[in-house]
Amino acid sequence: MHKQLFFIAVSLLLAACASTSQSNTDQPVKTGAEVLLDRHLEELSGKRIGLVMNPTARVNDVHMLDTLRARGLNITALFAPEHGFRGEAGAGEIIEDGVDQETGLPVHSLYGTTRKPTQEMLTDTDLLIFDIQDVGVRYYTYITTLGLVLEAAAEAEIPVWILDRPNPLGGNYISGWVLEEEFKSFVGPYPIPAVHGLTMGEIGLMMVREGWITFENEPAVHVIEMEGWQRDMIWPDTGLAWIPPSPNLGTFDQAFVYPGTVFFEGTNLSEGRGTEKPFLLLGSPETDLSDRDIEQLDDLSDQINIKRTEFTPVSIPGKAPTPKHQDKKVKGIEIEVTGYDFDPFRIGLKILQTLVNATPDAEIKPFMYNLTGTKKIDGLLSGDANPMTVDFNNSDFIELRKTYLLYD
Repeated sequence: MHKQLFFIAVSLLLAACASTSQSNTDQPVKTGAEVLLDRHLEELSGKRIGLVMNPTARVNDVHMLDTLRARGLNITALFAPEHGFRGEAGAGEIIEDGVDQETGLPVHSLYGTTRKPTQEMLTDTDLLIFDIQDVGVRYYTYITTLGLVLEAAAEAEIPVWILDRPNPLGGNYISGWVLEEEFKSFVGPYPIPAVHGLTMGEIGLMMVREGWITFENEPAVHVIEMEGWQRDMIWPDTGLAWIPPSPNLGTFDQAFVYPGTVFFEGTNLSEGRGTEKPFLLLGSPETDLSDRDIEQLDDLSDQINIKRTEFTPVSIPGKAPTPKHQDKKVKGIEIEVTGYDFDPFRIGLKILQTLVNATPDAEIKPFMYNLTGTKKIDGLLSGDANPMTVDFNNSDFIELRKTYLLYD
């Protein structure tokens, strides 16, 4: 009896916290999750609900799973993308089926041998809610998971509600090559530029109506839109707290440079995993940068400082269990972000070009082309093209996406 009373008290407290509006002057944006809690809970009454979420699915620092249960909704199944439902796994680590320790609910892995929900997983589900903070780049795997969830839901004839959240990079920033069919993969599922400027809700509508995913009956997609978000906003403009969308993007600065520095994952140079500054620390034990190299990189923008540094990647469970060059001294650079008025994709490519050329044993791996979506990067790495001026030919995509924009 005491345990039951305690659970009821905690549930009421969570519900009260989650119902408190975050509409103070410091937070102009209300997420789709907040809008759901304010206006749409009655529509979910009596339904068996599955949740596709990760640690970013939070309102007032309370996970949506806990909030929805406290509000009395019938949550029947949880689905875990890359990094896990509550964020316990590093990049690329296999997620196993299991049980959520806090609720006892079954957790179905969507980042292991199964990446698309099976019909068996959906047996006790009337509706799926998808709430995951994206980073705004094609190679972040959450958009692939969204597409596979929509396919499975269409087969099961159940709707999917997407609780929209801001694109941290802004809704007007588009950069990089459009994915070529040859390089389609889990980190490159759709023919969009590397940096697409869409929210999860917008890209969900686009992938359905453009036929980028497989279905016989069109998926029933319902986007719970944000309030207050405008396309020219980047993350600091939203007033929202930064919750790492994956273990190695602990700060917005890391997420902002990620569109370009992620390409170090396609080489044998370190992208900074195994340190406290992934994607801001870059290099290799063999990298030998000249003073002129450092000078030219530092001059790329007055919004960043680039300096020579050394670092030693170490094993960090849950973030980087086996980083490149583990326990070895790495020579390279550190990026300090002082403002956001620059193109991180282009600058990342220029940094990559410079460091690869300054590393005698540098290797470009096939994964590079899965990330870039093309082999055109070879011309940049060889010096035949300038990353700061190359034309990515995105005019067709920019025109196409206009139909799907939900925000001004």
